[in-house]
Amino acid sequence: MFFLPFFSATTWTLIVLTLTLLLLYGIWPFNHFKKMGVRGPRPFPFMGTLPYFMKKGQHFTLECNKKYGDVWGQFDGLSPLLMVADPEMLKVILVKECYSTFTNRRIFAKDIFGPLKDGLTMVKDDRWKRIRSTISPSFTSGRLKQVFPIVERYADRLVKTLDTEKFVGPYSLDVMTSASFSIDTDTTVNPDAPLSVQLRNLLKFKIWPFFLIMALPFTQHLFRLTGISVLNKTSVDYFYNLVRRVQHDHKEDKSVSMTDPEIVSQAFLFIFGGFDTTSTTLTYILYNLALNPDAQQTLQQKIDVHFSKDSPVSYEDLMNLEYLDNVISESMRLLPTAPLIDRVCKKTFQINGLTIPEGTAVGVPLSNIHRDPRFWTSPELFKPERFSKDHGEDIHPYAYMPFGLGPRNCVGMRFAVMVMKMVLVRLLRDHCVETCKDTVVRHTSFLTDADTWLIVETRSHHVSNCFNINLLLIWIKYLPYLDMLHFFLSFFLSSFRYLWSLIRFFSPRSRSSLRLVEGNCNPPSTIKSAQQFYLLS
Repeated sequence: MFFLPFFSATTWTLIVLTLTLLLLYGIWPFNHFKKMGVRGPRPFPFMGTLPYFMKKGQHFTLECNKKYGDVWGQFDGLSPLLMVADPEMLKVILVKECYSTFTNRRIFAKDIFGPLKDGLTMVKDDRWKRIRSTISPSFTSGRLKQVFPIVERYADRLVKTLDTEKFVGPYSLDVMTSASFSIDTDTTVNPDAPLSVQLRNLLKFKIWPFFLIMALPFTQHLFRLTGISVLNKTSVDYFYNLVRRVQHDHKEDKSVSMTDPEIVSQAFLFIFGGFDTTSTTLTYILYNLALNPDAQQTLQQKIDVHFSKDSPVSYEDLMNLEYLDNVISESMRLLPTAPLIDRVCKKTFQINGLTIPEGTAVGVPLSNIHRDPRFWTSPELFKPERFSKDHGEDIHPYAYMPFGLGPRNCVGMRFAVMVMKMVLVRLLRDHCVETCKDTVVRHTSFLTDADTWLIVETRSHHVSNCFNINLLLIWIKYLPYLDMLHFFLSFFLSSFRYLWSLIRFFSPRSRSSLRLVEGNCNPPSTIKSAQQFYLLS
């Protein structure tokens, strides 16, 4: 340390100037909300309000809502985020002014996402409209009916897996890969087959670039110049080579109004966007049913009335099971898959006396709105009946948005609901779920993998209670392996045969293997936690 005093005056001046400029850079954006007249928690240099969120989680947004009202400002690193929890304002932002002003989502340096950068959630304005209009026909009622038998078949396999304790994920990968592309992976016997290994590597993405870009936005240019991506480059190249082979096999098909990079991006996006969302939502539903056995028993009684044992489940009967709709809706109210959605203001906009400058991101705290006592009676209770068409509550149309709202809502929400319904019917027709000693009871809008340990128990079909033999402990985070497999299969039946062939290649490989454990409720050490990334909206 003795060499420090011997720096020249010029050197010391440069050091002080550099540190001063760096500090100013780390606090300069924090005047954004002061100029708007919006209150909010005091941000930390470079980190913004992220330390509050990292410490308190969703309780942080609840506290801000109570302290500052329905509009407040917070910072993700140096990026301002205007939080809005007023349904009437959200009606304007998400619906009325979606196309003109609030069309796009907030994206941190999309170049680091590699093949995802041209995905539906990343693209903007007219390009988003074009891709959305191309994909949307795959999710009409007619398309869903066509793909329904495939959904049912894999749901049957799922239930059989519960009884036989086999890994169905690799089996699905083998069957679909062999049938679609004549590729013999045999991952059931050889889980280290190249396809399986490369997919697992692809799904392990880096988190640190996001935090670095939040704290130092200029680093996004460095990522672009250096080509650093959050995805494993070797795995990306591996799948690109396979995609090119599929493209070569179908090069004569010109029916898709998307470029080759856009098609590849949609395929990668649906792996990432849907890999965790459907399985997470199903986990939350089973968690809530385990904590509320009366609701579970009522649902099972409805299932028993509509579907006899071992009988096929029809699309119409499944869609008409109202109480199942109520259960799904209530679970997604209490535990939304993504507790926050956002939109970016494209031009200066005035709403309720507030001027939102161009470029400002607007965040929607779903967890706050879904539990606001102004819009819900007994908001902390699990009450599926509140969504009943005949005897339910008068629900504010803009106070419930588990899939987002407006033109940029989740494109695959109808298909996701159908898949969840099928899994729940096939599972609860023969089984029930219960809590165990490792189940954590939380009254928050966010759970971790460690919280959601449940016991799945077989039930006699004509017995209403859930106390039978053959207790099986399931790490239910990996239960719904149907997830992206069915999401992709819906595309197979669309009129876009080129997109159909490409996405079909990726579909089987997004399945997480089902893990069954007998005995105590200690989580297997070989399984690591997974976290949801974002809502496809």
